Amino acid sequence: MTTRLLLVRHGATVLSAEDRFAGATDVELSDEGRTQAQALAERLEELPIAAIYASPMKRTVETATILGTPMNKAISTDPGLREISHGRWEGLTRKEVEARFADEYGAWEEDPFTFAPEGGESGLSVMARALPVIRAIVLRHPDETVAVVSHKATIRLVLSSLLGIDARGYRDRLDQAPACLNILDLKDPVRARLMLYNDTSHYAQHTRRAEGHLSKWWDAK
Repeated sequence: MTTRLLLVRHGATVLSAEDRFAGATDVELSDEGRTQAQALAERLEELPIAAIYASPMKRTVETATILGTPMNKAISTDPGLREISHGRWEGLTRKEVEARFADEYGAWEEDPFTFAPEGGESGLSVMARALPVIRAIVLRHPDETVAVVSHKATIRLVLSSLLGIDARGYRDRLDQAPACLNILDLKDPVRARLMLYNDTSHYAQHTRRAEGHLSKWWDAK
């Protein structure tokens, strides 16, 4: 049995362009995000995709719908695939969070896997709810190709677990551009091979640089 899993991050939103915390904020795609998703839909249209799953948030459902329309595929949603919640940081810019919640932000920068801001989730909590969903999808689709549309942090945490990467560094070492494509081949729910990572060649000529998109230590002078 080999299940091919197409892990897709949703397209760009206005809040992501403004560098605001918007994990649990149900924001829609921007026009740019819709263009990115449409480019990916054209890339995937001829693949034998058996099913499309998505987080129930507006930006992921819209991305999944754009992907599924040319294939006449309905979208199945699961709350386990939603993005990490940043609690009381939601809607604020990084600079605003650093100024208002300096101690919290420092603890989160140091260990985003086990620490969570007030009212929010840790990376561990996200992994605990997302991995059973991925497991169920893989078991449901032996020898098939399926697409899963989710979010930046959620995808990075799932990949960390499946590939045996230390999840404490998911924000430092792994990026996910808007509407990017990742491909995993799974022999079973726990044995995976990464075949493609963070690919945006359907809409971008060059791979984006990580500066400004990951944790702060990389950009510190």
